[in-house]
Amino acid sequence: MAAVDWLQQSTPGLLLLALVAIAVLLLLIMKFGMEPFIALLVVGLLVALAAGISVQDLVGTAQKSSNSLLEKGFGSILGHIAVIIGLGTLLGAILEKSGGARVLTRALLRLFGQKRAPLAMGLAGLIFGIPVFFDIGVFVLAPLVFAAARQDKRSVLLFALPLIGGLSMTHAFLPPHPGPVTAAGLLGVDLGWIIVMGLACGIPAWFAASILFSTWLGNRMHRPVPAEAELAEQDGESEPALSMVLLLILVPLLLILFGTFGNLLLPKGSTIGEVATFLGTPAVALTISVLLAMWLLGFRRGMGSKELSTLTAAALRPVAMILLVVGAGAFFGAVLAATGIGKAVAGSLDAAGLPVLLAAYVISCGLRIAQGSATVAITTTTGILAPTVSELHYSQPQLALLVMAISSGSIIASHVNDGGFWIVSRYFGLTVKDTLRSWTVLETVLSLVGFGMAALLSVFV
Repeated sequence: MAAVDWLQQSTPGLLLLALVAIAVLLLLIMKFGMEPFIALLVVGLLVALAAGISVQDLVGTAQKSSNSLLEKGFGSILGHIAVIIGLGTLLGAILEKSGGARVLTRALLRLFGQKRAPLAMGLAGLIFGIPVFFDIGVFVLAPLVFAAARQDKRSVLLFALPLIGGLSMTHAFLPPHPGPVTAAGLLGVDLGWIIVMGLACGIPAWFAASILFSTWLGNRMHRPVPAEAELAEQDGESEPALSMVLLLILVPLLLILFGTFGNLLLPKGSTIGEVATFLGTPAVALTISVLLAMWLLGFRRGMGSKELSTLTAAALRPVAMILLVVGAGAFFGAVLAATGIGKAVAGSLDAAGLPVLLAAYVISCGLRIAQGSATVAITTTTGILAPTVSELHYSQPQLALLVMAISSGSIIASHVNDGGFWIVSRYFGLTVKDTLRSWTVLETVLSLVGFGMAALLSVFV
């Protein structure tokens, strides 16, 4: 009994329990290939029982389970992010289907010219990466990379790395992507501040990785366009106007920012303030953008309701597993808070003099390198630190910078356990060694500069 009490009540015992929990979590995912959703759920349940939480508090009873830790853990985050991620996915799917990515990229290539084509590809990834997932962005834009590389007769890396760097930056730092949205939900951060700090940290990181590093490496590591590479399609009459594509990408971001800063600057209770709050709610802002996309890129351009319904249904299928992982991660975090592990971690960080921002980055880096998934790294790290952060009474900008530190850590050193590594390798015809030298280093530059910007801004915020 004394050993059990030590484990459940002492700071060293709680820290040991946390370390064992993370080790078991990684073992289940890496060694046994268990889905992260199931692994997080199993480990959360075991930790709760080991820490002495009663079965009734953990899962409720047959008559009443709505107040159980299990349901509150899942519900607390899914109610916040499910709509945002779902709507963001639909917007990206409609833009991708309409040919918006090709329109945007060709316009940038014309604007910057062939000599600055790598910069154009980087901007294409940066802009189009806002509404679409990383893998979709690579799939849609890779043919344009191949066309530019063939025309220029230079290394395909000179054009591919800027593109994938832009896609990776937006995926890690900006809503409506799952990572930053999940961290914001768990820490209670307004998405307007996530956009502001995401741009402030992400754009310098993108420039360092997608422009400076990519140019340096692309000029030294010549790799030809893969022989089987798909050619870019020619301009078609059915493609949407560039202004329409940009409008649909920017509308939700601008509305969310309007809501965030309208609440700060406009008179409380005023009509314009209420309008800003309503339109700036992320779910409302994205709903408006999706409805516009369905009308402007769907019905007005001859897409029938059945085709649009099929498109949106197919786009939402991959979202289910993302939401399950996020919900299980939130439950795991709720367990850590309820058991007192969060406070034990907070006390240990304070005693060691380790800043929370640095701890967030280091933990996220470790989880990313160990198991590969950025979403799992973000969700687990935020769950570990959320109880600690709640005691510190951070402001919204400070919390947003903490999210940036976690997001930065979640993309470091992509290697063979990360799906993105193999997407880049296969699409651009790179060997494992080439991918490690290019994509892995690019991700690490993005991570380090992103965290460096978050640390720098934290001095002034």
